[in-house]
Amino acid sequence: MAINTLEMATLFQQQLDKQMIEGATSGWMEKNAGQVKYSGGNEVKIPKINMDGLADYDRDNGYTQGSVTLKYGTYTMTQDRGRKFQLDAIDVDETNFVAAAANVTTEFQRTKVIPEVDAYRYSKLAALAAGASHKSEYTPAESDILSKLLSDIAAVQDVVGENEPLVITMSIPAAVALAQADKIEKRLDVTEFAQGSIKTKVQSIDNTPILRVPSARLKTAYVFNDGKTTGQTVGGFVPAAGAVDINWIISARRAPIAVSKTDTMKIFDPITNQGAQAWLIEYRKFHDLWVPDNKLDAVRVNQKPAS
Repeated sequence: MAINTLEMATLFQQQLDKQMIEGATSGWMEKNAGQVKYSGGNEVKIPKINMDGLADYDRDNGYTQGSVTLKYGTYTMTQDRGRKFQLDAIDVDETNFVAAAANVTTEFQRTKVIPEVDAYRYSKLAALAAGASHKSEYTPAESDILSKLLSDIAAVQDVVGENEPLVITMSIPAAVALAQADKIEKRLDVTEFAQGSIKTKVQSIDNTPILRVPSARLKTAYVFNDGKTTGQTVGGFVPAAGAVDINWIISARRAPIAVSKTDTMKIFDPITNQGAQAWLIEYRKFHDLWVPDNKLDAVRVNQKPAS
C-alpha cells in the first residue's frame, strides 16, 4: 500500500514518548534519567559514584590519596505492559487511517497509560519511603495541615539543605484542605514548573512547587491487571486490598529516577494483518522508577492511617 507503516510507527512512538513526559504528573522524574544508558529492551544502566571524603593535608608529603569509583548498575524495568487494537478496514481506509490511529494511540496513552504509570511511580515511592522509615500517618484537617506539611518539608531539608530543590506531590483532597487552612494565604505563592517542554503555573509553599494529583493515582499499593485472568481482562489497575490514600510525597527533585520507553510500535495494514481485515496497532510500554540508596533520605511520604 502507499502508506509507509514503518515511518508512521516511528513518528507515533516519538510523539507518545513526548506526551508521556509532558502529560504524566510524575513526568518531571524522567529528567533525572539524563545519565541513564538505554540501548533498547527492558534494561537500563544507572551510574553510581562513590568517593572518599576530605583528609588532612600533610606539609611534607602533600595530599592523601583518595579513591573514586563510577559504576553502572544494570536495572530491569519490571513494568512490561502492552495492548493491541484493530481498526476495521471498512471503517478506516488508507486516507484517514493516520488521523484515526493517532487519535486512538494518544487517547489510549492519555486515559489509560499515563494514570497507570503515575500510580505505579507514586506507590513505589511510598513503599521505598516506608521501608526507610520515612513515613508518617495523618488525616488531613484544615486546623493543622499546614503545620504537618511544614514539618515534613523541614525533615527533608534537614537532610539535603534548604538550597536543594524539592517537589511536593499532593492529592487533590489534601490540597483543598491546605487551601482552606488558617494563615495559608500568607504562605502560598505561584511558581513556574517545567516538565519536558511544557511550563505551567502551580501553587508553591516556601518556593517549593505543589503538584496536585487525582487521589486515584495516590494509593500505597495497586494491582496491575494482566488482561487475561478472570476479573482482570479489562486490564488497567485498581487499588490493592489494604491500600490507603497518600496525602503527599515530598522529595528532592533529583532523587527519583523514572524511565519509560515506548518499545518499537508496530502497525500492520489490512493486507499484512493475517488475523482480520483490519489495521492492527501493537503498543508496548516499558517503565520503572528507582531511588538510589544515597538519595532515599530525601524522600518523605505522608499517608492516611490504615482503616
